[in-house]
Amino acid sequence: MRAVQVHELTGPGGIRVVEVAEPTAGAEDVVIEVHSVGVSFPDLLLSQGLYQLKPELPFTVGVDVAGTVVSAPDSRPDLPPGTRVAGVVPYGGAGEVALVPARAVFALPDGTSYDEGAALPMNYLTALFALQERGQTRAGEIVLVHGAAGGVGTATLQVAHGLGARTIAVVSTDEKAAFARAAGADEAVLVDGFKDAVGELTGGRGVDLVLDVVGGDVFTDSLRCLATQGRLLVVGFAAGQGIPEVRVNRLLLGNLDVRGVGWGGFAMMRSDYMQQQWRDLLPMIASGVVSPPIGRTYELDGFGQALQDMAGRRTLGKSVVHVR
Repeated sequence: MRAVQVHELTGPGGIRVVEVAEPTAGAEDVVIEVHSVGVSFPDLLLSQGLYQLKPELPFTVGVDVAGTVVSAPDSRPDLPPGTRVAGVVPYGGAGEVALVPARAVFALPDGTSYDEGAALPMNYLTALFALQERGQTRAGEIVLVHGAAGGVGTATLQVAHGLGARTIAVVSTDEKAAFARAAGADEAVLVDGFKDAVGELTGGRGVDLVLDVVGGDVFTDSLRCLATQGRLLVVGFAAGQGIPEVRVNRLLLGNLDVRGVGWGGFAMMRSDYMQQQWRDLLPMIASGVVSPPIGRTYELDGFGQALQDMAGRRTLGKSVVHVR
């Protein structure tokens, strides 16, 4: 079968589409004939050797997959062959056939396309974990979302709406602001001067939560945007400017929290957690509040270009690679 593999840790330039043997399923693996693969930030980090996982070269990238079930273990009688599914793995999904642990495979609703399926698992379950588990988001609260035109950002905007919150998107360009509004943001502001803009939008009160996938220079002003007892959720450091530090006196004076969001490690240690998250997400999909915005699509041999576009911050929503 064809698969997208990293052959050297030089970033997108080290990626090749090669012929490999089909993987051998373990006792609890679902075998999926892959139609679409989502392009994710961990793919970029893996290609650079900067991710927390360090697979031995060469290895197959691909975190989010969508396709049809070839076979499933006895533990998943609800997944007969031919079932349309999405799934998530740490890496290894970007091939014509993927193996996904049974607990990380989700039957797709009838109206959900393969491209949308490949946009759902990691981004939307991360957003749900961040807002619900770590942020304790309540209806009526205000959520500020950095990187709001990207995959995790748009997912957070929509899940926040599903939880009854108001959202403010922070983006770098007017084009991305329009995209974030189309994805569901109540308001959108540019990152340059976002603190003052948020102050005006909230009447000086501030926001209840900030979801930060960017890090770097925006971190301190994000803390300054928080209302009393506000929570800043740290999801990632896409800006590549290093890991910010917290002056803890700010936390004391405002009764503020800074909370880490590590969905993968948390979910993998709890056997039914992802399935419960999917059950929580399904009503949001059915109502239309969750509808993944697909940006650009690529063919399989364009996976490296998709990562280059991500590295250059040229992506909107979720980029998807077509396998079939």
